[in-house]
Amino acid sequence: MQRTVAKTVTFNGVGLHSGAPVHMTVAPARASSGVSFRRSDIASDAADPRNADIPARWDHVVPSQLCTLMRNGDGVEISTVEHIMAALAGLGIDNAVVAVDGPEVPILDGSAAPFVRGLLDAGIATQDGPTRALKILKPVSVDVNGAKARLDPADTLEINFHIDFADEAIGVQDKHLKMANGAFVRELSDCRTFCRKSDVDAMRENGLALGGTYDNAVVVDGDAVLSPGGLRHDDEPVRHKMLDALGDLYLAGAPILGRYTGEKAGHALTNKLLRKLFATRGAWAYVTVDHETAARLPGAGVSQRDLAVCA
Repeated sequence: MQRTVAKTVTFNGVGLHSGAPVHMTVAPARASSGVSFRRSDIASDAADPRNADIPARWDHVVPSQLCTLMRNGDGVEISTVEHIMAALAGLGIDNAVVAVDGPEVPILDGSAAPFVRGLLDAGIATQDGPTRALKILKPVSVDVNGAKARLDPADTLEINFHIDFADEAIGVQDKHLKMANGAFVRELSDCRTFCRKSDVDAMRENGLALGGTYDNAVVVDGDAVLSPGGLRHDDEPVRHKMLDALGDLYLAGAPILGRYTGEKAGHALTNKLLRKLFATRGAWAYVTVDHETAARLPGAGVSQRDLAVCA
C-alpha cells in the first residue's frame, strides 16, 4: 500500500536565504504520482507560461550553496528542500504535492521536527497500489577532495556518517542508524542545521542566510554553542547530517534499500552519488515491497509517540 497525507497541512515561516515570509502547504497526491513541488506564486497562464511544478527527483538538482536546490525545464526553482523531504521519507509518505509561494521552503526551527509534527497531525492515508523501493545491488561510491559517499547493498535503509570539525563544540562525531520503524522520527528529526559563527558573519556580508538566526540553527564558536539552550543531543551535528542525507536520498524517487555511508559529505556529494548510481548498470533495481520489507521501511508504524521521544 502507498501512503499520502490525509489532508492538507500548512506551514508558515521564513526563507533561510532571503529572510522573507514563506507559506507552504503539503497536500494529498494521487497514487504513484510521487512527491512534487509547486511554486504557487507562479500563475502558469498566458501572463507567465512557465511550468510551476518541479518533480522531487535527483536529476532536477542543480549546484547551490548551503542547501539542496532543484530546477525544472522552465528554470523555475525551489531550494532548501532537504528537511521536508527527510520528513516525508521518515514518515513513509510516497505521494504529496508541496506548494510554496516563493523560491525556498521555510526553515522553521532548522530541523525536520515541525514538518513531522504537522504531517502526523494531518494524518497519513493509505492508497491502493504497490509500494516500490530502490534496491542497491552492488557498491557505488564517489570521492571529492577527501569527502566520500557510498551506497552498499542492505536489507533496509541504513545511514553511517562521520564528521570532523576543528571547532571543539563539534569535533569528531560518528553515528550509525537503521532507519526502520520510526528511528528517523525518534533519533534525527529534531536535529538542527549547524554552522560556525565566522561562517554566519561571512554569509551575511555576502547577502546569504538572511533568515538564519540562533533559533533556527546551532551556531558554534570554538568550544562554545551560542544558540539558546545549547545542543538537543551531544552529537546533534552528525545527526543533522544524517537527516540531510535521508532527505537528499529520497530524491531517488523511492525509499532506498541499502547502506549509505557519508564521510564529510554534503548535499552536492549525495546528489553526485545518486547520479553515479543511476548511471551504473546493474547497481540498482526497483522492487515491489512485500509485507516483510514494508515493516522495515522508515515510516512503518510511526506515531505521535515517536515524536514525543525527542520533543
